[in-house]
Amino acid sequence: MRNPSPSSKLSTLLLLLSLLISFLSSKAVASSSSSTKSSLNRGSSLSVEEDSDLLTSPDTKFSSGFYQVGSNAYCFSIWFTHSADKTVVWMANRDRPVNGRGSRISLDRDGNMVLTDVDGSVVWNSNTSSSRAQSAELSNNGNLVLKDKDGHFVWQSFDFPTDTLLPSQPITKGKKLISASANGVVSSGYYSFYFDNDNVLKMMYDGPEISSLYWPNPDYTVFQNGRSNYNSSRYGVLDEMGLFVASDQFGFNASDLGLGIKRRLTLDYDGNLRLYSLDESTGLWGISWAAMAVECKVHGLCGRNGICVYAPTAKCSCAVGYEMRDPSDLGKGCKLKFNLSCDPNQVKFVSLQQIDFYGFDSAHQTNISLESCRQLCLNDCSCEAFMYRNGGDGACFAKSALFNGYRSAAFPGTMYLKLPKDVNISGSSMIKESDPICESSKAERLMGSSDMYKPTHDMKYIYFYWFVSAIGVIEVLFVASGWWYLFRSHGVPTSVEEGYRAIYNQFRRFTYAELKKATKKFKEELGRGGSGYVYKGVLDDDRVVAVKKLGDATQGEAEFLAEMSTIGRIYHMKLVRMWGYCSERSHRLLVYEYVENGSLDKHLFSNSSSGNMPLTFLGWSARFKIAVGTAKGLAYLHHECLEWVIHCDVKPENILLDSDFEPKIADFGLAKLSQRGGSGPNFSQIRGTKGYMAPEWASNLPITAKVDVYSYGVVLLEIVSGNRLSNWVVDGDVEEVELQRFVRMAKEKLDGGEETWISDFVDLRLNGQLNWRQAEVMVEIGISCVEEDRNKRPTMDMVVQTLLACDDESNDMHHSTSSEINI
Repeated sequence: MRNPSPSSKLSTLLLLLSLLISFLSSKAVASSSSSTKSSLNRGSSLSVEEDSDLLTSPDTKFSSGFYQVGSNAYCFSIWFTHSADKTVVWMANRDRPVNGRGSRISLDRDGNMVLTDVDGSVVWNSNTSSSRAQSAELSNNGNLVLKDKDGHFVWQSFDFPTDTLLPSQPITKGKKLISASANGVVSSGYYSFYFDNDNVLKMMYDGPEISSLYWPNPDYTVFQNGRSNYNSSRYGVLDEMGLFVASDQFGFNASDLGLGIKRRLTLDYDGNLRLYSLDESTGLWGISWAAMAVECKVHGLCGRNGICVYAPTAKCSCAVGYEMRDPSDLGKGCKLKFNLSCDPNQVKFVSLQQIDFYGFDSAHQTNISLESCRQLCLNDCSCEAFMYRNGGDGACFAKSALFNGYRSAAFPGTMYLKLPKDVNISGSSMIKESDPICESSKAERLMGSSDMYKPTHDMKYIYFYWFVSAIGVIEVLFVASGWWYLFRSHGVPTSVEEGYRAIYNQFRRFTYAELKKATKKFKEELGRGGSGYVYKGVLDDDRVVAVKKLGDATQGEAEFLAEMSTIGRIYHMKLVRMWGYCSERSHRLLVYEYVENGSLDKHLFSNSSSGNMPLTFLGWSARFKIAVGTAKGLAYLHHECLEWVIHCDVKPENILLDSDFEPKIADFGLAKLSQRGGSGPNFSQIRGTKGYMAPEWASNLPITAKVDVYSYGVVLLEIVSGNRLSNWVVDGDVEEVELQRFVRMAKEKLDGGEETWISDFVDLRLNGQLNWRQAEVMVEIGISCVEEDRNKRPTMDMVVQTLLACDDESNDMHHSTSSEINI
């Protein structure tokens, strides 16, 4: 027999090696599959003691098993496999964790999925013993399902959400997202997201002491919030593109709209509903939408007597005379340091500027004096404070309890706290700030800015009917036929239909004939500008209005109506109120409240009457009031409005003065509603006014709220100087804009340390009758607002706070105890 050749020996060796590798690989796969399962059959179970004892979705994106929530505490959960922190999206037993030894989840022989603790007690079960479920499987969309022998679902985790919705997981009648507690993922918190009995999606704080709805804005009606309660399907869903639509007409989409991105919609422990997108390269989540742009407007955040402030993130604070109940749990709020007597002679009131406590009004009156409001609270032993708003309506709100406190530079009222008379507050801060609401890592994750978008109507309804056609088509046909029968077959005019909406909302649609009649065929012109002509009119209900004819009606009907629907919900005492609009064929008109004293430019720059309107020279107190009020209005638009609005054309002509020379910002309704930090097509048609336009308009940078800050800075410097700063001047051989010279000279004076520098920059017509400190601060603010680098400009909130602080300093010079009203 011949000996094998060397090549034959090599081939045999390679064959044996290949067989060995295949054998070891198959053993490894078998070993792996024994712990990581694609399904759980009857009689099988997962053990808490085996970390690798998991159910995994076919695409491995989701895992299900025991998730550790504390020391020797576990919950049966579903999480994103590839996120950095194994982000949980569902829990079976969030409020009752099981032991780390001996606990298991089983699909018993009756088809019931059962979670048992170490002692054998049942902690949770699916209640499906009568369904004869054959297997439990984790789908690629994160849905844990029990299937019968025919493959039909007999139970699914999508029907029992915790604090998170996944794409294709609907929220319907009876389902509710409940936040986790502030202490971590284990145990339920106090916030919920659900369909209320009026068929509208809402968010509510339901704590141990109070319950309070806070989203959508509780100050607005259903229609003002852009919702509809004329439905009964109660259905909302997030799709794979990142678009959310609901039957109450609420909708939004992710800033990174598109396929292929893992997302989750979570009601966070701080009460804000946020859409997160996963960066699979890092395993980290980014916020792509948030319901609450102003975190401090979430109710219950800081507990009884607590005040939410920004420094710069949201923090819980106590007012003077109060202290934290539990420094380790800021949600428990604050308590009085002293006993409070019912004897009126033993109490005093301390004023808190820019502070409001929402709700719990034991009394509410309008058109009364501050003294009468104070007396109202004084005579009621249960009254803990009162809020007074002296903005023309003299509104008084007596508070029986202090919840939902927050500080806002745009808040128009003053809160007066009742304290013992002998409490000494001199030299103490009115607001005592505590630690942040959440630890720094969570603060950064939860309280960062978010982009806010709205889908177009066409896309919205295409997706909506795609998801709910099976449920909604019959209902839509039924309602439509009933509506037609009621309003058409019986000859009821369409105006009756619109009348139902008018009951809830004074903002309405006018006919062109109505406005033509109200203005006497557009007879009395009040003014004109780049956007059109303005005429005076009187409506049938005797309201005097200003009617603006838009000169360039470039928008389509649907786009114009959508914009008007949003603008109609914007209201602030420092903004000109819009009563309605007209859109008929080529006619586009806006109906505003009539503001008696016209625009600021006429009183500031003119020395004679304007038409039939006598002009009033503005003294210093009026100028400072106009500066503060305008800043408050812009701060509201930028930071607290229902929609985030950039004005884009702030100038004296767009600041109107009422009978008391209180300012009201006009033409904000002509600005495009913008996503935060966005640029894009929304601003393609917008043009500001030369001399008030920020440099970024010309440099093609993204347009942000800082363009309004720049324009406000120009106006502020004009209020101080009494001169137009947009004119060109010649200084020697140099030709420059007056604003540039003003800023350059002011900076030189400031750098030179001259004590009386401000006298060179104030209006000579004031004859020195002004508050010099306020003038200095206003010029300094104006200079910072018109910085070339927009990142160096302040926000409008910061401007308001600085001006009010300056006002307080001035009052302190005249009143020894400006923060107290002694009884």
